[in-house]
Amino acid sequence: MTMPFYVSPEQVMKDRADYARKGIARGKSLVAISAADGVVIVAENPSRTLYKVSEIYDRIAFAGVGKYNEFEMLRIAGVRQADLKGYSFSRDDVNARALANAYAQTLGQVFTHEMKPYEVEILVAQAGTSPEDDELFHILYDGTVMDEEGATVLGGQADTIAEALHAQYRAEMTRDDAIRLGAAVLAGADGATLTAAQLEVAFLDRAKERRAFGRVRAADLETILGASSS
Repeated sequence: MTMPFYVSPEQVMKDRADYARKGIARGKSLVAISAADGVVIVAENPSRTLYKVSEIYDRIAFAGVGKYNEFEMLRIAGVRQADLKGYSFSRDDVNARALANAYAQTLGQVFTHEMKPYEVEILVAQAGTSPEDDELFHILYDGTVMDEEGATVLGGQADTIAEALHAQYRAEMTRDDAIRLGAAVLAGADGATLTAAQLEVAFLDRAKERRAFGRVRAADLETILGASSS
């Protein structure tokens, strides 16, 4: 009688974590920055149709890095949950924290019980009435939730980018300043300048009560990137 093959639970979890981290690291990074007039999300993404950043609800945005089909599935589930909760109760009951917790439970279940973990990191961002009230929830592949302050980086060369981002971040910076900073730190990781065509930029405008999400399109983005920082 042959003995069954045994792998310790610790080794299984380590192998799954290594697998997920390697998959995420192969992708391009994105940064989220809390600015004076809203929350800016800048991603390196040359595609004009496969978005990394999208609207979830009134003042809430979703962003993902890693395998597109996996974080797109999570985005759709979040939109459905937000719509159902807002319709069943009140629009004010829909918030980033509840969505982040739901995503964390899903990712944690998949990481623990499925053979292959999701190769994704996601961000749930909500614009508050002031920068101090903004919420940036960074959720890892294993369901770990991090409540970030001011700015955060997802995917790719996150450690290098985060060091440069936090060194230059200022809470009072404007939307355009935040966009330029995001583009600069993303480019700095590879040592090349990123053009408007290589970036996807979205903005949560805190001046709007509903539908605060908007995209900064190529023409406007070229103007912003070409202007000198104030």
